[in-house]
Amino acid sequence: MPDLTDLNYHHLLYFWTVAREGSVAAATRKLNLAQPTISMQLAKLQRSLGCQLFERVGRGLVLTEMGQTVFRYADEIFSLGRELQSVVGGQNSDRPLRLVVGVPDALPKLVTYRLLKPVFKLAEPVQLECFEAKLEQLLADLAANRFDVLLTDAPLGVGARVRAFNHPLGDCGIVFCGTPALARRYRRTFPHSLVEAPLLLPSEHTDLRRSLDHWFDEQGIRPNIVGQFDDSALMKEFGLGGLGLFPVPQVVLSEVKRQYRVEVVGGLDSVRSRFFAITSVRRLKHPAVIAISEAARRELFD
Repeated sequence: MPDLTDLNYHHLLYFWTVAREGSVAAATRKLNLAQPTISMQLAKLQRSLGCQLFERVGRGLVLTEMGQTVFRYADEIFSLGRELQSVVGGQNSDRPLRLVVGVPDALPKLVTYRLLKPVFKLAEPVQLECFEAKLEQLLADLAANRFDVLLTDAPLGVGARVRAFNHPLGDCGIVFCGTPALARRYRRTFPHSLVEAPLLLPSEHTDLRRSLDHWFDEQGIRPNIVGQFDDSALMKEFGLGGLGLFPVPQVVLSEVKRQYRVEVVGGLDSVRSRFFAITSVRRLKHPAVIAISEAARRELFD
C-alpha cells in the first residue's frame, strides 16, 4: 500500500508544475527554486504513492498513465485552492458543476447528445467532460471514481468485476435505413428483403447486435453482412456511401435522416435498443445525472 503520511500540498505543487512545464528545469524557473529541491520532492512523492509519475522522452518528461491520473487530481485540488482563496477574499465562486461522463464507442453519437442535452438546461452551470473508450476500460475508471456516470446501450452484467449499478433510461425500436436507391430496392418486401440486402451492423459484442442476431435466427434469415463496426458513426458513413442498410434507434431517426440523407426501409419493433446510466452508487445523487435520467424517461423514450 502507498504510504501517504508524507504527502503534502508542496509535493503536489512541484509535480503539477513539472507536468505543466514539461521539465524540471522549466519548473525551477517557474517556482524560483533550485533543481535539486524539486527533484528530491518529486522522488519523495513517487515513493509515497508507490509508482512512477514520469518517464523521460528525449530531453523532456512525459506523464505515465498513473501520472496522468495524479495530475488530474492535482489540477482539481489547485482549482479548489484558487476557489477557496477567492471565497475567503470575499469573492463569489462561479465555478460550474463538473460532470465527467464515460461513453463506449459503440453508443450512437446522436443518442449520447440527446441524453446529455438536458444537462445544459439546469439552473446551475455545468462543465461537461466526455471520454470515449472500450466499456471494460470505462468500468475500471468508474471504479476508480474517475467518472460520475457511464452511458451505455447494455446493462452491467451480474458477473462484472466492479461494483456499479444500472439505472435504466429507456428503450426504443430499431429502424433500418439506407440511401434512397437502396431503400427503394429493399423496402417493398421488408423484412424478407434482409435476406439479400447488404447489411452494416454493430460488432458482435454489442447488445444490439445480439438482439438482431436473435431476431434473424427466429425469422430464419441468414443476413448478408458486409461490414461490422465498433463505431456507430463510422457505420453510418459507410451507409451514406451506399454500401449497405444499417440499423438506427427510433429515438434519433429524424436526426439521422436529416444528417445522412437516408430513407427508412422498415422497422423492427420487436428488437429494442436499450440505454442505461451506470454509476458507482445505488441512488443517483449528482444533479446533472438526475437530470439525464428524468429527462430520458419523461421526454426521450416511448
